[in-house]
Amino acid sequence: MSGPLHLYDLAGADEACRFSPNCWRTRLALAHKGLAVETIPWRFTDKEAIAFSGQGKVPVVRDRETTVFDSWAIAEYLEKTYPERPSLFGGESGHALCRFVNQWVSEILHPLIARLVLPDLFLILHEKDRAYFRKTREAAFGTTIEALADERERNLALFRRTVQPLRSTLAAQAYVAGTAPAYADHIAFGALQWARVTSPLALLAADDPIAAWFGRMLDAYGGLGRGMPAATGGQIVP
Repeated sequence: MSGPLHLYDLAGADEACRFSPNCWRTRLALAHKGLAVETIPWRFTDKEAIAFSGQGKVPVVRDRETTVFDSWAIAEYLEKTYPERPSLFGGESGHALCRFVNQWVSEILHPLIARLVLPDLFLILHEKDRAYFRKTREAAFGTTIEALADERERNLALFRRTVQPLRSTLAAQAYVAGTAPAYADHIAFGALQWARVTSPLALLAADDPIAAWFGRMLDAYGGLGRGMPAATGGQIVP
């Protein structure tokens, strides 16, 4: 391989602020594989910058002449293309089980976390992205961003109940994948990192097993996750 891979990575008004849960999955997957990467800040309205990918969302990875988009497709590509490096899935059965984690986090946890953090996230976006973000997210959730702020107490309680399967798993083992982190952990971590970077809201109690695991994940891969500053006052635990 000659030169680093390139990752188009969602940024806020401050281009150093990278908050996308799906991009964080990819960042950790690349670190897990030990692959050099150059991240390129991208914003919601920068559609032309990734037009070469044939679609309009990140993460997008360019590996020499190959372009891959969608975090799951990128993980599969990295596993297939760099089999000599540490495995993201741990074999065929691990790959199949990780697909379930991917769908559970994307379809269940992401919508819940979005309802909690969107009011704060809106404030850290680049000005050019705000109208687009408001229009698309309010259409998706059927309410205003301001109304979501008023629903936080109820939605936080729902989030804490919903993550019980993750909580009980991490009470029994150090990582979602077992004794060491792998792509299943990257998926779950991305969701909570999204909240940590964008909102001061405490999602978990201090003694929650998920909080202890999240701390371990922040320090994994040379502290890649912890190196991204949290929102002002941002934290996962009180």
